[in-house]
Amino acid sequence: MKLLRPLVIFLGLILLWQLLVWVSGAPPYILPGPARVALALAERWRELIGHAGVTLAEILLGLLLGGLLGMLSALVIAWFRPARLWLMPVLVASQAIPVFALAPILVLWLGYGMASKVAMATLIIYFPVTAAFFDGLRRTEPGWLDLARTMGGSPYRVLRHIRIPAALPALTSGLRVATAVAPIGAVVGEWVGSSAGLGYIMLQENARMRIDVVFAALLLLAVFAVMLYYAVDWALRRALPWQAEDDAERR
Repeated sequence: MKLLRPLVIFLGLILLWQLLVWVSGAPPYILPGPARVALALAERWRELIGHAGVTLAEILLGLLLGGLLGMLSALVIAWFRPARLWLMPVLVASQAIPVFALAPILVLWLGYGMASKVAMATLIIYFPVTAAFFDGLRRTEPGWLDLARTMGGSPYRVLRHIRIPAALPALTSGLRVATAVAPIGAVVGEWVGSSAGLGYIMLQENARMRIDVVFAALLLLAVFAVMLYYAVDWALRRALPWQAEDDAERR
């Protein structure tokens, strides 16, 4: 049943796509049908997989760096009150600047290679992880904290043994959000300037009016993103089995 549901959803989306092509009557260079995109994917399979590997590496590195920096920042903000007073306004203000506007600057500073794309993905991932983890740290059950202090627990031990474990469900939520938005940073960085990646293929083939190849690259990106999301979700459920049991009970 678990495998049947995604298959039905996938086939339903393909059918809706084909119906949209029939109803709109759009020419193939505007909206290619599923068959034409599948043919382009088959013809350019090796090339697309090679570029997809580059994009996937950028996403994974961005997840790693953004996740680590986000968790470290949340711990610093939760541990040091002066840091919270100084850093929180900076974090909030940083979200007022569209990350997409920073892409040309990052390419200028870090070059057309992988570094600028990883930096873009890291910036997009950083805030949801920081915000979710910090929110979990500050929402620890007050009764647990009072009991720990009554028993003589030091601030470090309270943080390590109570606040961090209590905040892990919030952290996993932030990591799931980060995994969902991570491809955005990598692809936008590739659009601004790159020599490899699915975003690069989309840009190049769009200029040549090969929209079927653009759709093939987009479809491959969507499949990779969904697989990555479910892989991270599975790993988080394995790491926090009690949360998975709670979710099952709610259902």
